Amino acid sequence: LLAKIRLKPMRTLSGVTTVTVLTKPYSCPGKCIFCPTDIRMPKSYLPDEPGAMRALHHEFDPYEQVTARIEALHAVGHPTDKIELLVLGGTWSSYRKDYQEWFIKRCFEALNKREFDTLAEAQTFNETAEHRNVGLVVETRPDHVTRKELVWLRTLGVTKVQIGVQSMDDRILELNQRGHTAAEARAAFALLRAAGFKIVAHWMPNLLGATPASDYEDFAHLWDGLNPDELKIYPTQLLANAELYEYWQRGEYTPYETDELIKLIADVKTSIPRYRRVNRIIRDIPSTNVVEGNRRTSLRMDVQQELKRRDKVCQCVRCREVRGQDVQNAALRLDDLIYKADSAEEHFLSYVTPNDKLAGFLRLSLPQPDAPPTSLSDLKTAAIIREVHVYGQSLRMGQ
Repeated sequence: LLAKIRLKPMRTLSGVTTVTVLTKPYSCPGKCIFCPTDIRMPKSYLPDEPGAMRALHHEFDPYEQVTARIEALHAVGHPTDKIELLVLGGTWSSYRKDYQEWFIKRCFEALNKREFDTLAEAQTFNETAEHRNVGLVVETRPDHVTRKELVWLRTLGVTKVQIGVQSMDDRILELNQRGHTAAEARAAFALLRAAGFKIVAHWMPNLLGATPASDYEDFAHLWDGLNPDELKIYPTQLLANAELYEYWQRGEYTPYETDELIKLIADVKTSIPRYRRVNRIIRDIPSTNVVEGNRRTSLRMDVQQELKRRDKVCQCVRCREVRGQDVQNAALRLDDLIYKADSAEEHFLSYVTPNDKLAGFLRLSLPQPDAPPTSLSDLKTAAIIREVHVYGQSLRMGQ
């Protein structure tokens, strides 16, 4: 009955319940020309995005955000005892350390329904709490990933890091005033992988200076050593409160039309390896904010329809999840997909159904001799399990 009446079933069909929270507005070290600026929000976010609206309503209080989101998910029939916390807002690593620790502690206190003197106490209590944190995600920039920072992230309990790569072309990065190089992105990914973190890359087609042809070529460079576990494709959106708007006014920038964008993403999507998950294909920014270019917020569906028209399929993890299908354990096949990343040999161990749907996987990382040192002594000479994930409807603890 619950499966029939549950609202927005996709929320928990990937085996976990995600709760998104936003940090308070704070200065960002980046000067990217494509980022919108709104004094009410962290850099790059707008107040009418769904998650941002909730954060603004709760005045960015982490306790209230987590509590309200859990209550809302429970009210529409979703299990809330295995929570992945997704912390968004500007560049996490640029916030003051005392604010970061307070923010994460308050998130845990909301999950635990009680207060604690220290973050460590809140984390320990959460191991047997009603709402358990099974993943903690933050987002930052490649030039902020250092050995010292990784130790701090691990202290906070972070398990996954989102990195704004945006492009692997140094010319494009410089034109858009991104403030880092492609080499710095590769170094950051190698360091995160050696430290056992899951890694999400953000990639942006249609930046200033790019063309569909150059974007297609740039996309292939994401597999050249970088090899993120997950990917968010964020096509550049022309917004009135971003510096890029002035370039457009001077005739120096042209946004892709929707048909161009659909063709480009459909072209690149079939090249995505089976070990990578494509989480998003467009931002949650409402179309009313877009000055010119694509205004379709259902771009993923448009791309899927285009692939169907071409009689092509995407092999990424998200497209192959079992979701609500019945699975017979005896029929599952164990695959060991081996691939190379910078300074690591990766094994994507997966259980697959007879019709090639993904039931579960384990990411096993074998650091190579040239792996960067991490200052995490317990990882020396270790094989590292970076992720274990079973797909299908998220179940309650113990089921």
